[in-house]
Amino acid sequence: MRKRLWAVFAVAGPGLLAGLSDDDPAGITTYSVLGADHGYRLLWVLLASTVALIMFHNLAARLGVVTGQGMAGLIRQQYGVRAGVGALAALVVANVGTTVAEFAGIAAGWELFGVRRQIAVPLTALIIIVLVRRGSFRIVERVLLALSAVFVSYIVAGFLAGPDWGAAATGLVVPTMPLTRDAVYITVATIGTTLAPWGLSFVQSYVLDKHLTPHDLRASRYDLVTGSVLTGVIGLFVVVACAATLHKQGHTITDAADAAAALRPLAGDLAGTVFAIGLIGSAMLAAAILPLSTGYSVTDVFGRPAALNDTPRADPLFYGTTLTVTVLGAALVLIPGAPLVPILVGTQILNAVALPPLLIYLYRLGRDRDLMGPFATGRRMATAQFAMIVALSFCVLALLFFSFL
Repeated sequence: MRKRLWAVFAVAGPGLLAGLSDDDPAGITTYSVLGADHGYRLLWVLLASTVALIMFHNLAARLGVVTGQGMAGLIRQQYGVRAGVGALAALVVANVGTTVAEFAGIAAGWELFGVRRQIAVPLTALIIIVLVRRGSFRIVERVLLALSAVFVSYIVAGFLAGPDWGAAATGLVVPTMPLTRDAVYITVATIGTTLAPWGLSFVQSYVLDKHLTPHDLRASRYDLVTGSVLTGVIGLFVVVACAATLHKQGHTITDAADAAAALRPLAGDLAGTVFAIGLIGSAMLAAAILPLSTGYSVTDVFGRPAALNDTPRADPLFYGTTLTVTVLGAALVLIPGAPLVPILVGTQILNAVALPPLLIYLYRLGRDRDLMGPFATGRRMATAQFAMIVALSFCVLALLFFSFL
């Protein structure tokens, strides 16, 4: 038993970091709007998204460990340069837009405590740049895992809000779906923010940087499942906190900062404060991981796997990409009058539209016995994955239909 626990701890990291970083400001905003606008009745969407997260994060990790390649590079190798570059382009554009969302969350969170964004954003960007460029793999991983502890604040805020747990349980297991544009949009946004394309790419590349082998797959599964479940649990507490307060009082919000500010008079100053702390911490975690995910993808598609233990001089493409994404994301937030809302909305739509093709690629790669050998996806799991892809594709088509009405 002790040996098994040590094995799990030794491989921990990819699942926890990728899963928890999905609860970034864009994710927290989505969950907050879900609870504020629809109460408890769409919680089942979060449960379904968490199940999908478990399945596809495990698939991405298995592909990385067995093939020794990241997602974009593997797609390029198996399906051609055009497919690989197309996947990379979608990932880079979406990642830059999402990085803007992270720094917008950092700015909004600190402004709730009276700190101006002109101070908070550059300082945070500098900390991230120094950490990634100067820290070893082990140091970067430990700092990011320690930062993940801030997500406890959302659980605290959820309890302080005094939710109706009976209604929450019903919403979690009894699917109901209002056929309205807003309901379809928030459903797709919940799926897209929980099962983000950049998270899949990060998992597949990070297991390589961590030097995991097929022997580690069983132990790493605990890490991946734990990270995915924690993602869903944190999302659950955000939804119920907003459902118990904002939805009950008829409040509408546009972002997570609105939720934190609105919680203070409704659930007490402590609830609003811990919610704001969670917003800042989650934004910092994701603002560090998104540039890493982008750097991994760019180097991988050129057949040059990156490693955090390499120096910037030894791997200028990887570190140059992470630096560019970090600086660009921070700079856009600081531009007066920058169209942040269109950037954030466009990014979420791109994430949602890009996800089904990427999942189809992963599904086909996982089923390829010539590529995966004994680690190929089994029939039952493949059926479940295919059903998830079909359901997600239907939701995206519904979103596009309502968008052009």
